[in-house]
Amino acid sequence: MSDLDHFQDRIGVRWRDSSTLVEALTHSSYVNEHPGARSNERLEFLGDAALGLMLAQRMFADYPDLDEGDLTRRRSLLVRGSTLAGVARRIGLGEVLILGRGEVGSGGRDKSTNLAGALEALVAAVLLDRGWEEANAFALRILAVDIEKLRCDMDTDYKSRFQSEAQSRYHSTPSYRIIDEGGASHDRRFTAEVLVDGRVVGMGDGRSKKLAEAGAARLALEALGIFTD
Repeated sequence: MSDLDHFQDRIGVRWRDSSTLVEALTHSSYVNEHPGARSNERLEFLGDAALGLMLAQRMFADYPDLDEGDLTRRRSLLVRGSTLAGVARRIGLGEVLILGRGEVGSGGRDKSTNLAGALEALVAAVLLDRGWEEANAFALRILAVDIEKLRCDMDTDYKSRFQSEAQSRYHSTPSYRIIDEGGASHDRRFTAEVLVDGRVVGMGDGRSKKLAEAGAARLALEALGIFTD
């Protein structure tokens, strides 16, 4: 079995037209040494746009209580080069990149710029060969770890930032309480309050207790004039 066969098995996608996959993996350094080959730069352009929309849809669905600024911030953290390069390393993308000899010699298989660009091109290649639905499922699957980590980091960030502010301004540690929960089993909603010295200073809601508490902390920060975007 070829390296590309192994790679397709590893990522769970099979191309009908393998030439699209080959193009997605081909770095411009190889094209410089092999005139007539096609680099992945055009696919990178398409993949960048497609991935941005896929993650925007996911953020929009996951965080119905967040405003445009917060949604934009979360998406930008997922599409930045360092995140995409990390995803590429997890799926072994560097092993199958098609590089020029000089690029191989300079460590091109592990360069973050090469990996991030190739990952975007790979998403575009799935899109062109298998369609939007499969490309979207693929992108969200390989980014699942990062999406969940971002959720935890961002929620913790709001609460830790407000705790720091509360201790600095009021010499008190905030506390949280859930004051309401409801909705269908597949669409639970929680409302939380954050209190300082027994006084409610923020209220938020979300699909989980953690998100509701994070929302309360975010609004408490905004009430203090601290922008959270």
